[in-house]
Amino acid sequence: MSHALTLYRLQQTDSRLDQAQTRLKALEAKLESDPVLLSARAAAENAQNSFNAAQSALRQAEQASLAVKIKQETTESSLYGGRIHNPKELQDLQAESAALKRRQAELEDAQLEAMLALENAQAALQTAQAALRRAEQDNLSQNALLRGEIQTIQREIEPLQREQSATSSALPAALQSLYATLRSQKRGLAVSPLRDNACGVCGSAINSALAQAARRADPLIHCPSCGRILCQV
Repeated sequence: MSHALTLYRLQQTDSRLDQAQTRLKALEAKLESDPVLLSARAAAENAQNSFNAAQSALRQAEQASLAVKIKQETTESSLYGGRIHNPKELQDLQAESAALKRRQAELEDAQLEAMLALENAQAALQTAQAALRRAEQDNLSQNALLRGEIQTIQREIEPLQREQSATSSALPAALQSLYATLRSQKRGLAVSPLRDNACGVCGSAINSALAQAARRADPLIHCPSCGRILCQV
């Protein structure tokens, strides 16, 4: 088989693959555009973020409370350990201990509030996640035909990809590069069939000598007008 004909067959495979992948993306986009599902996902994400923030706030409250507790225990150990006898120092330690107790009480209140906030956030998250599961199930039921078509296209794509790889590997690297460049420049059509001494894509007439050379396909002949590779099919 000539390189021109191999390139033409590769193009046919690539075109079918492009069509299948374009259709697949459109179906997947349609599947994902369900407003109820999108809203449920957004609500679940917001609830998760709120839960994470509540967890972080509780950890910070616990750490702050623990730090004050340790400092208070150290202060009371100094106050009642019998090592300090200076009245002024003892008075200062008593004042510091009292302040730490007040601060500890404030932090315990804040910790309790953080715990309640976390419980509420967890409940809201569970509710949002349940709503998301229902939305996903409804979406699955309502779009069974759509999903079936997606699965059919996915099954079609696999053999096309194998065919594409096998056909491409039979070509020299330089021709693969030329084909890829032309395909990118020519809206997916790098190779044009020769039809009645004319380019099958742009319709430009080809003189007899070029037409004969294109039929021999060695070397590759390009359409003088559009630059595509000409191929006798």
